[in-house]
Amino acid sequence: MITVLSHFFIKDRDRMEDGSVRRAYGMLCSIVGILLNVLLFAGKYLAGVLSGSIAITADAFNNLSDAGSSFITLVGFRFSGMKADASHPFGHGRIEYISGFGVSVVIILMGVELLKTSVEKILHPEPVNAGLLPAAILAASICVKLYMSYYNRKIGARIGSEAMKAAGMDSLSDSAATGAVLFSMAVGYFTELKIDGWCGCLVACFVLYAGYEAAKDTLNPLLGQPPSKEYVEQIREIVMSHPEILGIHDLVVHDYGPGRRMVSLHGEVSGNGDIYELHDVIDRIEKELNQKMGCEAVIHMDPIQADDLTVSETKKELVKLLADAYPDVSIHDFRMVQGPTHTNLIFDAVVPYGYDKSDGEVKEGIERLVAEHWDNYFAVVQVEQSYI
Repeated sequence: MITVLSHFFIKDRDRMEDGSVRRAYGMLCSIVGILLNVLLFAGKYLAGVLSGSIAITADAFNNLSDAGSSFITLVGFRFSGMKADASHPFGHGRIEYISGFGVSVVIILMGVELLKTSVEKILHPEPVNAGLLPAAILAASICVKLYMSYYNRKIGARIGSEAMKAAGMDSLSDSAATGAVLFSMAVGYFTELKIDGWCGCLVACFVLYAGYEAAKDTLNPLLGQPPSKEYVEQIREIVMSHPEILGIHDLVVHDYGPGRRMVSLHGEVSGNGDIYELHDVIDRIEKELNQKMGCEAVIHMDPIQADDLTVSETKKELVKLLADAYPDVSIHDFRMVQGPTHTNLIFDAVVPYGYDKSDGEVKEGIERLVAEHWDNYFAVVQVEQSYI
């Protein structure tokens, strides 16, 4: 359905990297979600009234909340496409994350209400009038929800939308929940067991879990999760493909919404190179990152002593020492300052988050390691955290 509709309503529908095409897909999927969920609500509510099943009725209102969630997602896509302004120079892309979180909150609230109602049904069970029409409605509902899960997750992955992925997970949990309700009807029809309330609790657990996962996926970008290893490696490959760049460090990725990333890094270049030529290389790399990765890049040029054999050999030896004593620690900005009585080895040491030693312990340990290995070398260390 989405593929057919995209032919009529989305111009240049295959250009997923285009922001307007991405928003168009998001809005189209949201509108289709609203319509399908409203239809499912009407059908399930009718089935619930005919059968007297609290699980079916609760499942119907769950679909109504899904329609509201799709509306929130629609609003999110609409406003996330607003142009940057003086108050929001990085655009409004994070509205999509906020709308996705709103969807997850609605899901969790519906799960809580469904759980309360189901517990009451367990304490005060009532017979369920199973019939062919309610069963057929539920079976059709499962098929529709599986399709909705498929297109939301597929399109969500293609356009990088956490809100749509959350909607896809919700639809999948809905289909499993409806399957549980259908099972309870069958059990009630063929036996005397009254498990309607228990199946309602099972549905509630599905709904609550889907809401939790959706909340986690949409909150993490807002709270500042690190970029994926694949994304970092792509940046590294592009930058290091230029022979003038000898190394990179201090890579930071800021996420201002899907398709709105700011990247900053330090590129190491030879201190003996022509500054104008090197600056031109940096400009070209920034443009290449923008074209291939869709991000705004700012690269700081760090000159290093690349042609000094003593500096190069000393750094190699230091890296080897650290690999044995502190395997998770890396160094950069290495330089040597010679004096009349000793030489300072000045560098930054990068430690990952969650490291089992404090910054002070790492600093003291490296200083002691250098002092024990060299007689007249002293380490001047600045310890910092990694942002990737």
